Amino acid sequence: MDDLSTEDRAALISAILFLESEPIDEAGLARLSGLSHEEVAEAISRLAVEYDNEVHGFAPMRSGGGWIFAPKLELWEKLKDHYGKKNEAKLSRAAMETLSIVAYSQPITRAEIEAIRGVSADGMIRYLLSRELVKELGKKDVPGKPMQYGTTQEFLKYFKLNSISELPPLSEIEKDRFAKTEGEQG
Repeated sequence: MDDLSTEDRAALISAILFLESEPIDEAGLARLSGLSHEEVAEAISRLAVEYDNEVHGFAPMRSGGGWIFAPKLELWEKLKDHYGKKNEAKLSRAAMETLSIVAYSQPITRAEIEAIRGVSADGMIRYLLSRELVKELGKKDVPGKPMQYGTTQEFLKYFKLNSISELPPLSEIEKDRFAKTEGEQG
């Protein structure tokens, strides 16, 4: 698409981001637009500059490993009660605690989660699986072959993270609490 100007390429990428309901990565943007990866990156940079003023309420943002057009974070706080997913109930303290353990300790088994929490995790794991915030990663290679769990793309979108590495760092006390016991079995 050499015949497109820089503005036209940015407009094409913005239209794709507007029409996509899920985050789309640079490779997907290149495939849909017919642009090179470099042209896609340049277009996104151009859009970021263009939408970085007080007149625009949304901007291109990285989320869940891709790009979306989303309300600016300062506006989203005012809008999320009305425009957030209708079925997106707030997570309970127990669900948040279990999800935190999975996020910081993945891959992790049910028994390892229970050892950290001190209570049964069956119900919470089923709930987090149903919300698609955690997924089964496969069986651990220990006697009994317990299932291991980890976070999902939905988890990243829910917490507006691009990757798990963007989680806030744990303090030394929290690291000790979240450390899995080596001899544990599921």
